[in-house]
Amino acid sequence: MVSPTFGGPGPWTSGWPRRVCVLSVHTSPLEQPGTGDAGGMNVYIEQTSIRMAQRGVPVEIFTRATSSEQPPTAELAPGVKVRHVPAGPFEDLGKNELPSQMCAFTLGLLRAEARHEPGHYGVVHSHYWLSGQAGWLARDRWGVPLVHSAHTLAKVKNAALADGDTPEPRSRVLGEEQIVAEADRLVGNTEAETAQLIDLYGADPERTVTIPPGVDLRRFVPGNRHLARAELGLPPDAVVLAFVGRIQPLKAPDVLLHAAAELFDKARARGEEADLRRRLVVLVVGGPSGTGMAEPTALRMLAASLGIAEQVRFLPPRSGEALADVYRAADVIAVPSHNESFGLVALEAQACGTPVVAAAVGGLPVAVADGRSGLLVPGHGAAEWAAALASVALRPGRRAELSAGAVEHARRFSWDRTTDALLATYAGAVAEFGARLAAEEGLAG
Repeated sequence: MVSPTFGGPGPWTSGWPRRVCVLSVHTSPLEQPGTGDAGGMNVYIEQTSIRMAQRGVPVEIFTRATSSEQPPTAELAPGVKVRHVPAGPFEDLGKNELPSQMCAFTLGLLRAEARHEPGHYGVVHSHYWLSGQAGWLARDRWGVPLVHSAHTLAKVKNAALADGDTPEPRSRVLGEEQIVAEADRLVGNTEAETAQLIDLYGADPERTVTIPPGVDLRRFVPGNRHLARAELGLPPDAVVLAFVGRIQPLKAPDVLLHAAAELFDKARARGEEADLRRRLVVLVVGGPSGTGMAEPTALRMLAASLGIAEQVRFLPPRSGEALADVYRAADVIAVPSHNESFGLVALEAQACGTPVVAAAVGGLPVAVADGRSGLLVPGHGAAEWAAALASVALRPGRRAELSAGAVEHARRFSWDRTTDALLATYAGAVAEFGARLAAEEGLAG
């Protein structure tokens, strides 16, 4: 058992770094996932940082300050600090506006480290390409290895753009290529993402590892479905289809609405439309994000144009037990994204015993066991999505089978496993980095 003393001897005897510097420039783990730029990456950073600290490795997370009222440092959990770095105006900026603030952010990062003795941080872990730009410079200045997690890749996103979405700029592609060339370790969420790093960006396979994200198996557990529905004001006999996440073209919540309208068309042909309209509820839980910010009411307008406004309920983002209640209340969770590096929502829902119908893209074929914990849909057409949703939500026996498989599948993932794999990756990077420095010094001598 590793000593719980932060920065104490325990981490060093295991080869773990004394302290981890985590970079998350464009979004803070203190923010509510499901709106703006906050999403699965925030959860990933929060959960792994807390567990590293519990293992005796303190973590300091650097993010851009977005308000003058934010304290310079905030405690996320014992052993985990969030440092707000002034860089540009005190307001939320779009991702395309942030590259111009990277010099200021990197300067603030280097100033913070300069207040400490050399070796204060043992490794830098950057998340998303903007953070990687700062991490690359910090690595060279501090003489420690850089570990990088992309979370999403511009070349992959641009190959699977949703209608109305904006392509990622060339500057991001070039930035990602630079980071891939410079990082000491690259972390992919799935084997598919790791292959993309190698095939599309020329990453060195020897420096690229696959570490799946996890799920909080203590928080997301099966519960009382009727109580969850009562908490949300849903009828006990409702047929509940739910979308949880940021409302933007990439996440494709419109696919769920089109599918719901298709369900009514099919029911009409069978003479069952009135009963389905009485029972069907479509929950959309989240807030506008990315290009969705330009038209924050577009999804409501779509629901009205499809004639399903009475069946669609919009709820603000939520976390903790309130989020678990959404999963438990639903018959099916829909994850229709056009691209998804993994899909934490799918894993959380399954841990609560709720089957998932997801697009067969990105990491979702790993997050969802097709035919056992949910269903994977090869496209985004309304008819195929309506058929998949109906085969689960309107067939109680099939839903019960998938529910049991969902819980079993989710148990294969945990944040503890993710954290241990990350710490092992850090240890390997530190050892290799140190050996390379020693060899270079020997040659110089």
